Amino acid sequence: MSLFQNTALGANIIIKGAGATFPYPLYKTWVETYYNKTGIRIDYQAVGSGSGIKQLFNGKVDFGATDAYLSDAELKKAPGQILHIPTCVGAVAICYNLPLGGHFKSILKMTPELLSKIFMGKVTNWSNNEISRINPGIDFPDTKITIVHRSEESGTNFVFTNYLSKASREWKDNIGCGKTVRWPVGIGVEGNPGVVNYLKKIPGSIGYVELTWAKKNQMPAAMIQNRKGNYIEPTLKSLSEAAKIDLPSDTRVLITDTDAPEGYPISSFTWLIFYKEQANNQRNREEAAALLKFLLWAIKDGQHFNKTLHYAKLPEEAVSYAEKIIKSITYGEIPIVD
Repeated sequence: MSLFQNTALGANIIIKGAGATFPYPLYKTWVETYYNKTGIRIDYQAVGSGSGIKQLFNGKVDFGATDAYLSDAELKKAPGQILHIPTCVGAVAICYNLPLGGHFKSILKMTPELLSKIFMGKVTNWSNNEISRINPGIDFPDTKITIVHRSEESGTNFVFTNYLSKASREWKDNIGCGKTVRWPVGIGVEGNPGVVNYLKKIPGSIGYVELTWAKKNQMPAAMIQNRKGNYIEPTLKSLSEAAKIDLPSDTRVLITDTDAPEGYPISSFTWLIFYKEQANNQRNREEAAALLKFLLWAIKDGQHFNKTLHYAKLPEEAVSYAEKIIKSITYGEIPIVD
């Protein structure tokens, strides 16, 4: 998916980005709004976090987008110093196609242990007692559970499996955490839109998508039990609660499995990544300055669009750190911002 393909006469700066589908609805709005305000074209390819990282490493884009921050080991492999800025707080929603009485139910409850067993193929039917025990009063059908998961290197994969690795010892020991993992069961498809499409097609299916994709497609999302024992629905409030933490200055932090009483446990920041030194790949200073201005706009004015698209705004501390990081960008080792 490309966010920007039409070209405006006279426009001579194009900012290229690639990566996560998790924040795609927000970035789509940002790109269109920013173009209308400035005439600067931004071509964002929603191809998954893993591909976005690779394209940044290979010098094909000006910025990458990822739901999984780069580890120290990954940063050492980059051809230059890479910086991260968070852009929003999102959630991985557990969605399902389970007609009950002719209608979708949006009130299903899930524990981390049950989620782990379902996605490991150990709970295979919706009539299983472990499901009905957590959800009393619901008459579950004798229907096979079909798992739908991401097939490519994905930040959404990383967030979901990171949560399960923290919340379930069995998952940690047998499957683990990563942008891609060896799924024991299920159908693998590309992108959040791909998962939604398969969920719609297959009765009895269950999968995981970014919250905005669930809302946009009117998919029900389970309430997940957090560390305090509370069953929490993914909402702007529960995402914001999960994000109330002390941030490191480089903003690389995970907020999955939150201990906030009202926090949704599969919440996550998502990041834009870029090189601190911009004098590379034949990029001129004007283009580097255009990237910097867009990044500053995204963490400030761009935040006004988060709520309507079901992403939580960045906490003030995150905005402050992100601004400092952006203003550290250099061209020829000289700061672009005076």
